[in-house]
Amino acid sequence: MNQQIYQDQEIHEECGVFGVFNVDKASELTYYALHAMQHRGQEGCGIVSTDGEKLYGHRGMGLVKETFHEQELRACKGNVAIGHVRYSTAGGSGPNNVQPFMFNHSTGDFGLCHNGNIVNSKQIREKLERNGSIFQSTSDTEILAHLVKKNATRSRLESIKEALNILIGGFAFLIITKDKLYTMRDKNGLRPLSIGKLQDGYVISSETCAFDVIGAEFIRDVLPGEIVTFSKNKVSSCFYTEDTCSKICAMEYIYFSRPDSDICGINVHASRKMAGKVLAQEAPVDADIVIGVPDSSLSAAVGYAEESGIPYEVGLIKNKYMGRTFIEPSQELRDKGVRMKLSPVRSIVKGKRIILIDDSIVRGTTSTKIVKMLRDMGASEVHMRIASPPMISPCFYGVDTSTYDELISAFHNVEEVRKITGCDSLAFISMEGLKRAIGLNDMCMACFSGNYPTELFDSIKDANKETKF
Repeated sequence: MNQQIYQDQEIHEECGVFGVFNVDKASELTYYALHAMQHRGQEGCGIVSTDGEKLYGHRGMGLVKETFHEQELRACKGNVAIGHVRYSTAGGSGPNNVQPFMFNHSTGDFGLCHNGNIVNSKQIREKLERNGSIFQSTSDTEILAHLVKKNATRSRLESIKEALNILIGGFAFLIITKDKLYTMRDKNGLRPLSIGKLQDGYVISSETCAFDVIGAEFIRDVLPGEIVTFSKNKVSSCFYTEDTCSKICAMEYIYFSRPDSDICGINVHASRKMAGKVLAQEAPVDADIVIGVPDSSLSAAVGYAEESGIPYEVGLIKNKYMGRTFIEPSQELRDKGVRMKLSPVRSIVKGKRIILIDDSIVRGTTSTKIVKMLRDMGASEVHMRIASPPMISPCFYGVDTSTYDELISAFHNVEEVRKITGCDSLAFISMEGLKRAIGLNDMCMACFSGNYPTELFDSIKDANKETKF
């Protein structure tokens, strides 16, 4: 299997999408934007563009800089484009699942890309196949294309509306035709999607950090259940359902998004820093230094240090050149994985009572190894403070924690997790504390509470109950 060596020790968001409408060199802008969102997916990437007459596309396995060079970007002509970076959750790995997809149809060719996960994809796919549909990938993204094509006698927009009302889950879709760009977001707003202005055109992105890279100005978020259509001399909006609410995924603030992004108008760095402050109020401990696990925990570590008055130090260094591997590593290399990725600074941690801030504990394997590394480097005490509540339930909306087996807190209380990880004390931020830190009461926090905002099918429930514990 082609994968990062230690990928199984982390959680991942499915992907990121980006679109450009009516801006010169759209594919080049998309390239830079995808590079800015590379953290959302490193498995594969692609771009589809149009010059008003024809669709052009290129996609491949690997990072953006590995997949696209000057030749590929020149081939993606036109001033309209969509792009995608992928990390597989639903559908699995492989070049056939790399997006955007391109489809040829009598009603007009189109390209499609998607961030999120369709909960009822299995049921829809089986019904479509019984009715004659032939799928070219195992990705749930392709389902929308078949639903849209099924309604060929209706307008493209009406076909999209009807198709979206069949889907259950969290998603942000972009569809490109030779003269239009459609952007849409699920009715619960689980996955982020924003609109920006650039020159005489528009850009659409999973994260606002991409706007900063290309010099675009943020306008607004796409609303839950909204479809925004960009066409010549016109931008129009409609909703595919009136049954909407705002349930942005809390993990966007905790882990997934870049610190310089604003999600639903709230800066990610600021919310993480406030989470650290709240954590210091809820779970104080006497210690010498505060350190964070790079990179997504550093803001919370700074907040904890400021609130507690305990000095913040850089106690762990991240190796930023791990890259990707296309070999199956030996077990010996797997066992050394965290040490290859993170290195303690001996002179900082030796003899110190350490408060170790991390954004989450998922499987617990990485936390256990980090605690051991710090002790091996001479730390006298290690107190873990986690800037999210315990993850007790799987996610079905685009995060690769789809079974209870992957969640240590689903089977162990806080004291048991403390013993497993080997730290001297352990505390998680409370649910109310996290809401206060982010500044939102309405978020999807199903992984912490088990209260899912959408219907879950029995086949999914039964599958994730199968446990090896």
